[in-house]
This record gives sequence, C-alpha cells and structure tokens, in this order.
Amino acid sequence: MDVFDGGSNGSNHGRKVTWNKKFNWIGYIVLAIILVVIIGLFSLQLITDYIWMDSLDFSSVFTTILTSKVLLGVAGFVVFAIGTFFTLFWIRRSYLKHFNSSQLPPLLEKRKLMMLIMLGISAVIGLFGSSIIQGVGWEQALKLLNHASFGQTDPYFGMDISFYVYVLPMLNLVVFVLLGLSILFLLVEIGAYSVFHMYRMSRSAQLHLGVTLGFIGLMLACFHLLQPYGTLSTTHVNLFQESIVNGLSYTDDVINIPKAYVLAAVALLMTIWMIIKLVKGNIQTMITPIVVYIGLVIVGQGVSLAVQNFVVSPNEFAKEEPYLEDNLNYTKAAYDLGNIEEKEHPGNNSLDAEMVERNAGTIDNVRMNDVRPLLDVYNQVQTFRTYYEYNDVDIDRYEVDGDYEQVFLGARELNTSDLPDQAKTWVNQNLRYTHGYGVAMSHVNKVTEQGQPEYMLQDIPPEGVMDVSRPQIYFGEENSPNVVTNSAVEEFDYPSGDENVNIEYEADKGIQLSGMKRLLFALSEGNFRMLVSDQLTDDSQLLATRNIMDRVNRIAPFFTYDQDPYLVVRDDGSMVWMIDAYLSADNYPYSEAFEGETNYIRNSVKVTVDAYTGEVNFYAAEPEDPLLQTFQNIFPDLITEEVPEDIRAHFRYPTDLFTIQAKMYGTYHMSDLEVFYNREDTWQFPTERYFSEDIEMEPYYTTMKLPGSDEEEFIQMLPYTPKNRQNMIAWIGVRNDGENYGETFVYQFPKQRNIYGPQQIENRINQDSEISQELNLWSQGGSEVIRGNLLAIPIEDTIIYVEPIYIESNNETSLPEVKRVVVAYEDEIVMEANFDKALEEILKTVDPDSQDGGQQENEEPQDGEQEEPQDPSEPIMEAEEQLQEFSDLFDSYQQALSDGNWEEAASIMSELEGQLDEIQSSDETDASSAPENSEGPPEGNGETSDNQEE
Repeated sequence: MDVFDGGSNGSNHGRKVTWNKKFNWIGYIVLAIILVVIIGLFSLQLITDYIWMDSLDFSSVFTTILTSKVLLGVAGFVVFAIGTFFTLFWIRRSYLKHFNSSQLPPLLEKRKLMMLIMLGISAVIGLFGSSIIQGVGWEQALKLLNHASFGQTDPYFGMDISFYVYVLPMLNLVVFVLLGLSILFLLVEIGAYSVFHMYRMSRSAQLHLGVTLGFIGLMLACFHLLQPYGTLSTTHVNLFQESIVNGLSYTDDVINIPKAYVLAAVALLMTIWMIIKLVKGNIQTMITPIVVYIGLVIVGQGVSLAVQNFVVSPNEFAKEEPYLEDNLNYTKAAYDLGNIEEKEHPGNNSLDAEMVERNAGTIDNVRMNDVRPLLDVYNQVQTFRTYYEYNDVDIDRYEVDGDYEQVFLGARELNTSDLPDQAKTWVNQNLRYTHGYGVAMSHVNKVTEQGQPEYMLQDIPPEGVMDVSRPQIYFGEENSPNVVTNSAVEEFDYPSGDENVNIEYEADKGIQLSGMKRLLFALSEGNFRMLVSDQLTDDSQLLATRNIMDRVNRIAPFFTYDQDPYLVVRDDGSMVWMIDAYLSADNYPYSEAFEGETNYIRNSVKVTVDAYTGEVNFYAAEPEDPLLQTFQNIFPDLITEEVPEDIRAHFRYPTDLFTIQAKMYGTYHMSDLEVFYNREDTWQFPTERYFSEDIEMEPYYTTMKLPGSDEEEFIQMLPYTPKNRQNMIAWIGVRNDGENYGETFVYQFPKQRNIYGPQQIENRINQDSEISQELNLWSQGGSEVIRGNLLAIPIEDTIIYVEPIYIESNNETSLPEVKRVVVAYEDEIVMEANFDKALEEILKTVDPDSQDGGQQENEEPQDGEQEEPQDPSEPIMEAEEQLQEFSDLFDSYQQALSDGNWEEAASIMSELEGQLDEIQSSDETDASSAPENSEGPPEGNGETSDNQEE
C-alpha cells in the first residue's frame, strides 16, 4: 500500500509540475499578446498619422517632431531608469552589508530575481520620466537648437533676448527635473535607511545619503545661479510682495540678485562640506550646512521684505524710476507698440453736406447689421434644408463692380446630425451626405424695406455679384465626421426642387483607401464597415479631420490659433478658410504679461484651408519676427513666404491681437515716467448697450478714408475713454490693406472739452423722450427691441455715432429686422427708418444751408406778394386730436392685454405703428415741400385772399 501510495503521490506531483509549466506558458502568451496589442495600437496611430500628414505634404513636420520626442524620450528614460536602478542597487547592497542572512528576507539574497525586479521598477520609472521629458521638453529643445537672435539685449546682463526666450526655459527644465528626481530618491533612501536606524550605523547608507544630498546641493546651486535672470520677467520680490515694476526692480537689484549668488555659493560649500564629513566619517556634523542654508534662505526673504517695506515703499517712484523706464520700453517692444503713430484729432463740429459727399465711400460702408442677429436671419432664410447650417457670419471686403465694399459672408455647411432619424444610416453619414454648399453674402450698409439684409450672393446654387466655381464645402467649422468620397454611392450635392443633384469628388488630397491603407484606417477608425463594404473601391478617398481648427492643430500644434476663422472667395471662384496663427513667448524681459506668464505675441503666420480639397498652407505674415524665423529653422518646409495676391488682399488684422495691444497701449502710451507710475492717464475700453445689457465695447471693422488719404480702406478701430469716465479721449486703429497692413495709429481728442463717448450716447438714447417712447411701445407689443453695436465713425476732423435698432417678435421662428437707425452727432440725436434719412435729419440741423431751397426759405416776398396767413391754432388742434386718438388706442391695447386677448392687442399695436409711420412720412413730405411753399403763393392768390378778407 505504501508503494502504491507513493507511486500515486509521485504521479500527482508530476502532473502538478506539468500543469504549472502549462500555466506559465499560458501566462507568457497572454502577456505577449497584451504587449503586441499595446505596441500595435501605438504603431497604428503613428502610421496612420504619418500617412495623413504625408497626404498634405507635411511629413517632414511629423518626422521632425517624432524624432525630437524619441530622442528626448530616450534621454529621459535613461536618466530616470539609471538613477532608479542605481538607488535600488545601493540600498540592496547596504542591506546585505549591514544585516546577516538570517535577518534579511530571502528575496533580497536572490541576486538574479532581485536584478529583474530592480530592472522592472527602473523601466517603469524610466517610462514615466520619458513621457514627462518628451511631452514637456520637445518643443523647447527644438527651439533651443534652432533659435534665431532677437538682435536686442537686456539692459542689465547684456544678454540677447533669445537667451531668456529659448535658453533659460530649457536650463530651468533640466535643473527642476534633476532636482525633483534627486529629492524623490532622497525620500526613498530615508525610508529605506530608517529601518533599525541604518543611517546611524551603516557606513554605506551614510555615504549613499551624503551623495544624494550633495547632488541636491549642486542642483540648488544651479537653481540659484539662474534666479537672477528670472528677475527680469517677474513682479515678485519675495514670497509675500510684488513690485510695481514688471521685471527687475530696486529690491531685486540690491537684495535678490546678490542673495541668489550667496545662496548658490552656500549650496556649493554645503556639498563640499558634506563630502568631506562623509570621508572623515563625521556624520553628525552633516546637518550643519543644511541648517545654515535654510537659515540664509529665511534671512534673505526677511531682508527683501524689509527693504521693500522700509526703503522702497516710502519713496517708491524715486527708487523704481530707472527700472520703470525699462518696463515701459520693453513692454512696448514685446507687443509691437513702439511704432504706433500718435496724432491729434480736433473733434470739430464741422459736419456738412460737402463733407458727407467727399466721404461717400465711408458713409456708404457704415454697417447697418450686426453679426448676432444676422446669423439668425441667415439660418432661417438661406438654409433651405434642415441639415444646412451657418456657424458664423464674418466681415470682409471685396472689390464689387469696381467699388471697394465691406460685406458680410457666411458658409452654408452640412450638419448630418440634423438629418431625419430614418436617414441617419452609415451610408448616408459616411458616403452620401459629405459636404455643405455655397455661401451667402450681404451688404453691411443696406437692408430691404422689411429690415432684412440685402444679399449679394444667395440661394442654391449661389447667384449674385461674383462667380463661385467650387461651392462645395467639405472642410469647415462644423464638427463633421470623416467621410469617404469616390465610392459606388453618388454624393448628394444640393437640392433642386423636388430632386437632388449629385456630384463626384474631383480632388486627390484625400487618403486613397487601397491595399493595406484600407485595413489600417478601418482599424484606426474602428469602422468594420469600411473594411468589408463593397461600396468602397480602390479610387475611394478618406477625408479625415474635416474641422478646420482640428486640422491645423493636428498639423502644427505649436501655434496658437484664433478661434474666428473666416471664409474667402478667391479670384478663381474657389473658397478657402483664413485662420490667424499667433506666436507667443513667456520670458520676454521687463514685459507685462497679458495672460498667465505670456508677455510677447505676434500674428506672424496666416493659414488657409481650402474648403473643397482641405489643402493647408502656412504663410509668413511677419517675416522679421524671431519666433517665426526659429520655426522656419525647425520646419523649413512648413511656412511659405510668397503669398498669393488674392489671399493677401483678404488679410485681416486679428481682433484678439488688436484687443491685447489696445489694452496694453491704454497704459503704456504714457511716456512721462511719473505719469506712468501713478497711472494718471490710463485709457480703457468704453461700454455700450448691446441687446439688453451694457457690455465692454469690442473692436470693429469699418471702411473709411483716413485724414490725408485719397481713398477708403479697411480699418479696425476702437474708442478709448479715461479710466472711470465716459467721455471719449482717443481712438486706436490699425490698417488692413496692402503695404499698410499692420500699421497702427492713435488719434487723441482735446482734453479741454467733452467729446461724447459711446456710453454717453447710449444714455442719451435712453433719455430721449421720443426715441424711448417708441422703443417702449415696440417692447410692450409682444416684440423684443434689440440694440445693435454702437459704431463711432470718424469723418475727417469730426465723428458721428450710428446704432441699428432691431425688432424681433417673441416666437421661435421670428426674424430680427432692422426697423430704425439712430444717428448721433454732437448734441443732436435722431432715429429714422434708415441711415440715409437719419443722416439727412442731422444735416438739416447742423448744416441747414445745405438743404435745397434753404436760402429761399429766408427770402422775403416780392412786391405785390403776400404770405398766406395760417391759423396757429390749427396744428395745435390737430396734435391734440392725434394725441387723444393715440391715448384711446393705447387704453384699448392695455385692456386687451389684461383680458388675455392677444390677437386684438397685436392688431391695435399694428394700428398704432401704422399711424406713427404715417405721421413720420407726412412730416418728411412737408419738410421736402417746404422750400417750394416758401416761394410765395402763385399769381392770383393775393387777390383771392383780399376778396376773402372783404
């Protein structure tokens, strides 16, 4: 029985060993599969990204970024992995030296297994470090290796600005990474050597801790040596206080910079001290330099605090004056404010008919529509199908029939999410409904009798003042899914009556879905139908990343893009999207930051994306910008310097950049340092009434003739008001056309008299009894009154204000309509049915002699002629009757509202509006006929009159 049992046990043991081996193999296979899947997915993403970039001719950009990331990733992996392995290896060796075998866990004595564990931990830490280094440092490393000089040095250290923008950030990154890693290792060592107080008894543990502390001291010394350069781009003078100076201040110069050198020396001495004490075995005194260092750091903060409080604050301007000058000059340079031309604007009361005629181009381009109401109109009137949508309406200018005209323009894009539910099939969303169609364009200064925009391009296919040869919009602002063109399914082009017109995609900028590419992109898209569908052919193309903002960010993620792209119709009838790209930096010396730590910005790159092909071009808009030159060195095939003329003609100075510059100039226009220090002449953006609330005024585009110019040009401008005041003190503008693009100028108004500001005009509109009464009547009649943008329009040496008034009924399908236009000039303010009538009324007041027959009104009757007497009581009686009639109608209207009879109330309100319009038309007719009547009665009237008197 024993033999049997033994045999049985032996057999079971053999089975267990066999099963264990099988399980091990299964585990290895599962692990290998997981690794293959991870590597495969990562490789798939890289391969498909490369194919996509190559289809757009930007493969060199992809390989440059990938190479830099790989090299930095390898460097980060090596540093983190070697440092981790070195630390773990030393800890294990210290344990083996200090303890007996019986005191240690058996695992520590298994050399091969421990090596594998330590290598595994080191690899994990290395991968973590690799992701940090390559993710954060690849762009800084490329800039460091390829940077261009600014050609300007700082006034304190004499270093080129490029040192602060490119070199210093990379040095700080290296020091912080190594310092942080060494502190992490120190914490691990403290935890490991705290067991049984090894740090007191083990020579190896003490040496390990000492080496790590010494390296930390070395990194601290490097950190302090870099600190003085950092003072040139910060306002902090200590942990608790900030200076009024952006950049180097008095406290920095006198205390913080010398303190940084002292602390760097102490850190080095601390390192040497600890190494010597380690060699001598005097471990107890190693704490002394650490205590000295910490004490000096605290003392340095205290001294800085004392100097700022007791030396600088009592006499701040005198102490900070030389540093304020650098702050002023270098901030102007960082935001390109140094070349702004300042001029005096007299603000005269000189408006007359001749001036209006001389500036007909400016008058004809005064904007009568606003983007927000206009977008609603476009979406209701020019979409035609539920799946079409306008995402935005933009302002641009075109040469139309020989006239330079400012226009509104919007793209009719396709939104497949708005298709009927039964039509949301894979074929429809991926193969058939692939693009939007056409544009709508309207005048900025003309509206129909119903208050709707007057179109220049409209309908499907687009008809109007210009030919659009490629109206199909495959790429736009819509978050459109990837689609496949040139399939066996006909693409829907546009609706035509009861039928649909189909089309075939003719470009070759997509990704050919043939051979292995079809498999790769089916896996990348996670779309099995793409792989097996018989509706795809070898000629089929994948159009991926169709949102233009995602598209440019995917190609060049190192630029910052303006969030308001606009559509341009080129001379050949094709359409492109124009996007402004910004280049910015964080460490420009002495410059005040506009956002976070960013204190330098340029719009050096213009990007176009073809709406049909998706082709992307990056154009150099400011070739002399050092940041642009740096990126040209990094990516020589990315940016094109030659800009087509029909593209350059539609360059717009971006609103975001202009806003930043205008805000900075509101402070940095002050050249007197004492005035600048006290902020005595700070300018700010005015407020305006927009819709139903007061908001900060935004820059706006206008077409106008500048003083001294012979023709109108496209200008972006913004008024200024003094801080906490509402009168207009100046206005800033920037030119957009031709060789003058980017030229910024400021016109200052006289300070000794009031020039009305936008909010003052808004208040006067509110306080005008006739205007406010009419607006209130509309508001109470089931409609909403929308106040449009208030525009300040400079004309030669004077300025007028224009504001459109919209009326919109309170229902979902209503259309906002321009019903009135307010024009204000000096103390005069009028509201009329359109701009021409309002301007005419203003001219009647300020320039009465310009009206036809104005002189004849003042002529006396000739001999034998007599003016027909008029009973003065007649107009009074008529006015009283009209007022009584209005009062009765309004009472009836209020009664209908209280009874809930909405239809009757609306009818009464319509009657009221009709009578008001009739009275207004009658007044205009009387005014136009007044000169003729003033000539005197026709022959015979005198006799008739005499006979009547008899």
